[in-house]
Amino acid sequence: MAASLIDRFIPTSALRKLGPQDSPRVTNMGVFFDLVYVFSIIQLSHFLLAHESWMGALEALTLFAAVWWAWNYTAWATNWLNPDHASGRMLMAVLMGCALLMAVAIPEAYGSRSGLFVSAYVTMAMIRAGYMALVFPGQRMGQNYAQLCAWSVISGQFWVAGAVLPDQRVWLWIVAVLLDFAAPYNGFWLPKHGSTPMQSWPLRGLHLLERNQQVFIIALGESVLLLGGLLVEHPLHADVLAAAGLGFMLILSLWWIYFVHLSDAGEHGFAHSSDHTKLARAGLAYAHGVMACGAIVMGVAIEMILAHPPEAVHAPVALIAAAGPAIFLAGLALFHRTMAQKLPLSYLEAVLASAVCGGLCLMLHLNGLWLGAGVFALMLALAGFAHGKAASGKAA
Repeated sequence: MAASLIDRFIPTSALRKLGPQDSPRVTNMGVFFDLVYVFSIIQLSHFLLAHESWMGALEALTLFAAVWWAWNYTAWATNWLNPDHASGRMLMAVLMGCALLMAVAIPEAYGSRSGLFVSAYVTMAMIRAGYMALVFPGQRMGQNYAQLCAWSVISGQFWVAGAVLPDQRVWLWIVAVLLDFAAPYNGFWLPKHGSTPMQSWPLRGLHLLERNQQVFIIALGESVLLLGGLLVEHPLHADVLAAAGLGFMLILSLWWIYFVHLSDAGEHGFAHSSDHTKLARAGLAYAHGVMACGAIVMGVAIEMILAHPPEAVHAPVALIAAAGPAIFLAGLALFHRTMAQKLPLSYLEAVLASAVCGGLCLMLHLNGLWLGAGVFALMLALAGFAHGKAASGKAA
């Protein structure tokens, strides 16, 4: 009875059928699933804007980690699962509903809606891993996902404990996040079962690279939405227009650096590597999460500057404006270190320059326009460096 139900609702025909050289295509259902993350990123940005403190930043980072990991594991699942199959569509719709509930809960995740956030996140993890374990009956991938599911149960206990114990909530959730993020590096090790070797996850990396590029564009799109919303609400004085122009150029520079620095390196790395899973784990699951986080923080900085462009910057604005580029570049550095086995010194120099820029604006009581201009000059220099490298690489 149970076996027949599984065969009916979780058939093996829901898996993609790919040849040795085929790469999974991104489906309409996969793109549709991503739409909920437009809302999620806006909610995260508003949470950070409403909690301008070290603890608020830590809480926002913890929520982002959960949101990112939920998206990341779903993207990995669609490497093997066909989202256009009836069963695959049903799973994606359920996961999308869970992601929507997570987003709805974000503003009060550390308050009255902690239970909703945790329930949606843990349910999403269990359903996804359980489905994938059952869709690979008797196969190594089924065991892999079963062990992943077990780790989700372990981390889920800390998520639930945090929802029940408000005084310890953020610390318990940080432990849960660390468990979730550490699990792949430990190969989902379990007693008596051991770990799941990387080569037992037959990944097609170019598909995941494309999915990560799409979600990064969503992160940039959130900044465009915030920028446009503020322009609608504010009188279009000269200082507001100047701040908006700087904000738009900052968003454009992020796009430029990401796609000029990263796209070719990613495609080249996957094309010339036989271990796509190892590259995807560090270069996509982790590095892209850091880059997306940096893009979100940059969007928050743009909104804070645009809200009061002629006023002297205060510490939260300076810190967030410096942190955005630094976080983004840290992710970019990790990606290049993974894909090309090298770490450009220009990234480290830019991180230091962003800190100096924020510190000087704060000490000299400069206004937001100076801060935005300084950060933009830094990003423009990096964009020019990226363009020069790309041009020289093509000429060679």
